[in-house]
Amino acid sequence: MTEATVSPNTVDLQQLVQEADLGGRKPVGFAKVLMFAVCIGWSILQLWYASPLPFALRIFVLNDAEMRALHLSLALFLAYMAYPFGKRSSRSAVPIADWVFAAVACFCASYLFFFYRDLATRPGQPTQMDMVVAVAGVVLLLEATRRVVGPPMAIIATLMLAFAFAGPYMPDAVAHKGISLSKAVSHYWISTEGVFGVALGVSSSYIFLFVLFGGLLEKAGAGSYFIKVAYALLGHMRGGPAKAAVVSSGLMGMISGSSVANVVTCGTFTIPLMKRVGYPAHKAGAIETAAGVDGQIMPPVMGAAAFLMAEYVGVPYAEICRNAALPAAISYIALFYIAHLEALKMGIQGLPRAAGATTLGRLVGFGITVCSVVLLSNIIFYGLGWLKEAMGTDAIWLIVPGIVLAYLAIVRQVSKEPDLIVDDPNAVMLVLPPVKETILAGLHYLLPVVLLIWSLLVEELSPGLSAFYASVSLVIILLTQKALLAYFRGQAHPWSRIREGWNDLVDGLELGARNMIGIGIATACAGVIVGTVSVTGLGLVMTDLVEVISAGSLIGMLVLVAVVCLILGMGMPTTASYIIVSTLMAPVIVELGSQTGLVVPLVAAHMFVFYFGLMADVTPPVGLASFAAAAIAKADPIKTGITAFFYSIRTGILPFMFIFNTDLLLIGITSWWRLLLTICAAIMAMLVFAAATQGWLVKRSRWYESMLLLFVTFTLLRPGFWLDQVLPKYRVEPGTQLMALAEAGGDGLRVRIEGMSLEGRDVKKTVMLPLTAEGTGVQRVKSAGLTLMPTPEGMEVMAVGLKSRADKAGFEQGFKVTGIEVLTDRPAKEWLYLPALLLFGFVFTLQRLRRETMPS
Repeated sequence: MTEATVSPNTVDLQQLVQEADLGGRKPVGFAKVLMFAVCIGWSILQLWYASPLPFALRIFVLNDAEMRALHLSLALFLAYMAYPFGKRSSRSAVPIADWVFAAVACFCASYLFFFYRDLATRPGQPTQMDMVVAVAGVVLLLEATRRVVGPPMAIIATLMLAFAFAGPYMPDAVAHKGISLSKAVSHYWISTEGVFGVALGVSSSYIFLFVLFGGLLEKAGAGSYFIKVAYALLGHMRGGPAKAAVVSSGLMGMISGSSVANVVTCGTFTIPLMKRVGYPAHKAGAIETAAGVDGQIMPPVMGAAAFLMAEYVGVPYAEICRNAALPAAISYIALFYIAHLEALKMGIQGLPRAAGATTLGRLVGFGITVCSVVLLSNIIFYGLGWLKEAMGTDAIWLIVPGIVLAYLAIVRQVSKEPDLIVDDPNAVMLVLPPVKETILAGLHYLLPVVLLIWSLLVEELSPGLSAFYASVSLVIILLTQKALLAYFRGQAHPWSRIREGWNDLVDGLELGARNMIGIGIATACAGVIVGTVSVTGLGLVMTDLVEVISAGSLIGMLVLVAVVCLILGMGMPTTASYIIVSTLMAPVIVELGSQTGLVVPLVAAHMFVFYFGLMADVTPPVGLASFAAAAIAKADPIKTGITAFFYSIRTGILPFMFIFNTDLLLIGITSWWRLLLTICAAIMAMLVFAAATQGWLVKRSRWYESMLLLFVTFTLLRPGFWLDQVLPKYRVEPGTQLMALAEAGGDGLRVRIEGMSLEGRDVKKTVMLPLTAEGTGVQRVKSAGLTLMPTPEGMEVMAVGLKSRADKAGFEQGFKVTGIEVLTDRPAKEWLYLPALLLFGFVFTLQRLRRETMPS
C-alpha cells in the first residue's frame, strides 16, 4: 500500500500519446509559433463554419466542398509540421523538405477552394494544371498518411490506386476495364467522389467540433473529475480500483476520440491503484485496455465513427446513438462484473474509506443525489417544454439567462467544497475521497455535456450545431471558472485568474486541432479507398470472394468478415479502420445475408464491422492501447494484450448476436414492456457470459457448469433460434399478394425477389421493402419507388426509382417478386427466457451447495 502512482521510467507515456495522436515533433522558434497559430486558426474556422453567424452576418459563407478543401489543407500542413519522416528524425527542428511538402500539400488541397467556380464549369475535363495538382496532392496525402496514421493504411490506399489503373491486367476474377489518368484526376481529386467525399465531409462538419469539445473539456479538468467521482463511488468495493477504472474509462470514452489517449489519461491513475490492491500487473493493464478501447463504442462520440455511420446508413445521428446505447452499456456492465470476479478469485478488497464514512451514509447520500437529479431533470424538461409552447422563438431570451444563472449558482455551490480535482498522476491516494464533496467539486463540468445531449436528442439539432453550442459553453466555463471560484471563496484579486482561464482555452483550442490531424488525414485517405470501390466495382468482387470462401455458410461468412476487419483494423485509428471495413465488408454482410434469407438492417452490418475493426486496438501484436497500458503497469505487452483480448471477447460476441437479433440494437421495439424485457435479458446474458468465461459464478465453475452458462447466454441473447427450430417464423404468400399485403398496414414487407442483376449475375434473395406512406397498396408501393406488373410467376419490377427506398433495399428492373414472407401466429420468443433462467438457477444452486472455501 505504499507504492506511489508513478509513471514508468522506461517509457515516456506523454511521448507515446504525442506520437500516436498529436505527432511526435515539438518544434521550436518560428515553426512552433506558426504551428500554434495554424492550430488556433483551424479551431476558430471550424467554430465559425458550424455556427449560425456566417448566414446571419452574410460573411465568409462556405459551402461543403470549400470547407472540405480548407479542412484538408490545414490537416496536411500540420501533418508535415507535427509528424517527422521517421523515428530517427529530429523532434525539435522542421527540415526544409517538410516545409516544402507542407506548403505544396496545403496548396493542392486548397485548390478546390481557390478555383471552385472554374472547376464547376468544366466537370470531367481536367486541365494540365488540374492533373499536376491532383497527382502531387495524392502523393503527398499518401506520405502524410504513412506518417500520421501508419504504413498499413497508406499501403492499402496505394494498392487500391494500383488496382484502379491496372484493371485490364488483373486476374479474371477481379479484372475491370481500368481508368485513365484524366478519369482518376476527376474522380479522386477534382470532385467529391474520392478524397473530398463523404468521410472528409463528416470530418469537417461534425467530427472536428466533437474532438474540440473533448479537448476543451479535458483542459477544463473534467477528466480528473470523472476519475475522482468513479473512485469516490466505487473504490471501497471489492476490487474497487478496477471497477472505478471501468466506469471512469466509460465516462472518458463518451467524449474521447482515441483509445490510446483514453487508456493513458485514466490508466496513470487507475492501473497503479489496481496493482496496489492486489491485481497482477498484466491484468491491471488488461482491464484498463478493455475499458479504454470500449470507450469507442460508447455514444455520443464513438471514436467519431457515429457521424460517419449516420451518413453511410442514411439515418439521423440520434438514431445511431440509440442503436449503439444498449450494446455499449451491457459491454461495460460485463467488464465491471469481470473485474468483480477477478477480485473474488484473488480475494482482493477495496481501498479504505475516509474516516467517519459509513455504508448507510454513502447509500443515503447517493440516493438523495440520484433523486435530486431525476427531479431536476423532469423540472427542466417539462418546464422548458411549457416555456417554448408559451413563448415560441422568444423563449430563447429567457432560456439563455436561465442557463447563466444556473451556472453561477452551481459554481457558487462548488466553491463551498474543497478543491479535490488532482491533475498530478503521481499523487498518492491511500484513502478514498468523500462522495458528496467529490461530486459537488465539479458539477459545472456536467453543464456542457447535458447541453450537448439535450441539443442532440431533445431539440434534435444537427450534430455540428449541437457541438458548437456545447463548445461555446465550455469556452465560457474555461474563461470564468477559476475567477468565479476565487471570487466566491473570497480570495484576493479573483479576476486576475481570467488570464489562467484564457491560457487553458488557448491550450484547448490547440489540443483540439492537434487531435484532429490524424482524423482529417485518415478520412481523406479513406476517400481514395472508397473512390476505388465505387469506380471499379470492387464491392461485388469482395462479395463473390467471401461467398466462395465461406461456401455459402452464413456463420462462416460472418467469421470471415470479422477476421478481415481485425486484420484491416490493425495499426489504424478507429475512424480510418471503420471507413475501410464498412466500405469493403458492410455491403457483403447485407448482400450475402439476404441471399440466405436473413434480412440484415444496414446499421447492424455497419455496427458489426465497426466492432471488429475496433477490436484490433486490443489484439496483439499491433494493439497500441495494450502497449500503452502495459507500459504504465510495467507488464509484458503481449501478455497484457492477450489478457485484454480475452476480457474483450464479451464485446466480440455482441455483433454476432445483434446480426440475428436486432432487438439488441433497439430496432423494431415499439412497447415499453418489450424494451424493458430486452434490456434486462441483455444485461443478464452478458453477466452470465462473464461468469462462464471467467470460470466463476458463486464458486469456481466446473467445465460443464461453464458450458451450461454459455448455453444460457446464447438463449438470452438469441431466444428466437430455438423457437425457429420448432415453429417457422414466416409463412410465404404468393408474390401476387404484394399489393393486398401492402395495403393491410405495417411499416415494411419481407419480399423474396430473383432475377439477373445489371452485372449479369443470377440473384435470389430476401429484402425488406420499407413502406411509410399512407394510402392504398398500389400507392404505398409506388411511394417506395417501385413500379410493378403482374405476371403468372408473380410480380415483375418494371421500374425502380433512383435512390428510392426500393433501390436501397436491392430491387432492380426486371426482377420478379416470387413471394412475401408474413409472420406466423406463434408464441413470443421471450418465453424462452424462462427455461434459460431456470437453467441458470440450477447452476447457481449447484455452486451454492458445493462445499468450497472462498479466498479470504
